[in-house]
Amino acid sequence: MKLGINLGYWGAGMDGDNLAVAQEADRLGYAVCWAAEAYGSDAPTVLSWVAAQTERIDIGSAIMQIPARQPAMTAMTAATLDSLSGGRFRLGLGVSGPQVSEGWYGVKFDKPLARTREYVEIVRKAMSRERLSYEGEHWTLPLPDGPGKPIKLTVHPERETIPLYIAAIGPKNLEQTGEIADGALLIFPSAEHLEETALAPLRAGREKAGRTMEGFDVCPTLPLAVGDDVNALADMFRPYTALYVGGMGSRKQNFYNKLAQRMGYEKEAAEIQDKYLGGDKNGAAAAVPHQLIDQTTLLGPVERIAERMQAYAAAGVTTLTLAPAGFTREERIAALRAGTEALEHAGLA
Repeated sequence: MKLGINLGYWGAGMDGDNLAVAQEADRLGYAVCWAAEAYGSDAPTVLSWVAAQTERIDIGSAIMQIPARQPAMTAMTAATLDSLSGGRFRLGLGVSGPQVSEGWYGVKFDKPLARTREYVEIVRKAMSRERLSYEGEHWTLPLPDGPGKPIKLTVHPERETIPLYIAAIGPKNLEQTGEIADGALLIFPSAEHLEETALAPLRAGREKAGRTMEGFDVCPTLPLAVGDDVNALADMFRPYTALYVGGMGSRKQNFYNKLAQRMGYEKEAAEIQDKYLGGDKNGAAAAVPHQLIDQTTLLGPVERIAERMQAYAAAGVTTLTLAPAGFTREERIAALRAGTEALEHAGLA
């Protein structure tokens, strides 16, 4: 099992430290450095900045939002980043959610599975540098009865195939991800529940495409906090968990809330959402069960984290992406080093 790092959103208050953290991950041999985007910083700009000042570590978008860009533009960006980084780019895609898609980008959040499938097909076709033509429900290229003509990408990616990941949570999205992608970006993964919440639908998608899980990258992100007081460390992530389970999306359409329910926290997920949407964010954070936090983060001393890493590796994780917690650069770098130490202690390096 390999390790990655997720820098999260640029502008989240740790910008001055992110480069140092990425450079330390590069020095320690981490496999990939991911950057996110929502409705603030964009991922490609951050990744190009990191790639220019690192040597070996891959850079990846987790995620580039599908409603934000036409698929051909995404192919152009991926090819450019792969070329500039010397073949180190990984393309992570996701549909975002209805509030961002419709409120920020003005793109209807309808038929996300069909839209994702078409988007991936166009991106792959464009990156292969064949002349681009496509007829689908959501995109038709070139537009009919106009001056457009099939053209091809002029930039040559460093590699013949750029790895393509999809951020997936729901069973149908996970199955399609297994079918059409090279890897899955997972959030709030529990090693104890990974088979039924992620691996089974991913495997079904791979089988549908006539493939096995061999070579498919199962890549969850987990917050990491090192220390002896597990309860106190877990409390650090109460607001984070409450935000996603309670407030990310609408009452009817919150993918993270549904995931918590599938993990056996139906009653708790409902209470967290009720409090969060009712304006009681502190109450929502207090309602998050300790066990839910502990199952979806890496907490404690190195030995305990190593045991958790072994559980994730046994469950089928191939790249474990860490989001190191800390209030200073030094604390985040220390957490990164502890992650490497834990991987070695677990016998997984």
